[in-house]
Amino acid sequence: MADIARRAVLAASLAAAAAPAMASGPARTAFDFTLDALEGGSLPLAEHRGRALLVVNTASFCGFTPQYAALQRLHDRFAPRGFAVIGVPSNDFRQESTEAARIRDFCDTMYGITFPMAGLTRVSGQGAHPFFAWLAARAGGPPRWNFHKYLVARDGRSVRAFPTATEPDSTPMTRAVEAALDGRPLA
Repeated sequence: MADIARRAVLAASLAAAAAPAMASGPARTAFDFTLDALEGGSLPLAEHRGRALLVVNTASFCGFTPQYAALQRLHDRFAPRGFAVIGVPSNDFRQESTEAARIRDFCDTMYGITFPMAGLTRVSGQGAHPFFAWLAARAGGPPRWNFHKYLVARDGRSVRAFPTATEPDSTPMTRAVEAALDGRPLA
């Protein structure tokens, strides 16, 4: 009997903890999520509904940081067709500033970033933002390092992951972006 009571209390605690996140029901698409914006406020992905998205966990002090330049070129090339890069700074791998102003200044000064940037966000582990948990569940797991990329189709449901070493303007990436924009399968 005590075991049943313990399980009931545990279940009630878990349900209460999840209630705020599940208040509007489980997320069905990427467009159901909101990130914090780097400049403050929110970055609702619903504003990008119908676009293909490349969501990238970024870091300013990483050997892969020069990928920012290729991410900006990819964003510029495909934005007119309904595409956006979303940069998501993360210090999960200890290579990012903890100050939003420093991150913004670095991105602007070094790379002229114009694509949307989220605030500092946990992307892996137990404290991962629910959006990154959702992406990981659909595309082979969480980021293993900075500049891990998730390509989200226009429907907001289909997701394909690209590892850190995949250059944003590489042939495999640009072909996948074109497929997403044309409504073809991401695989």
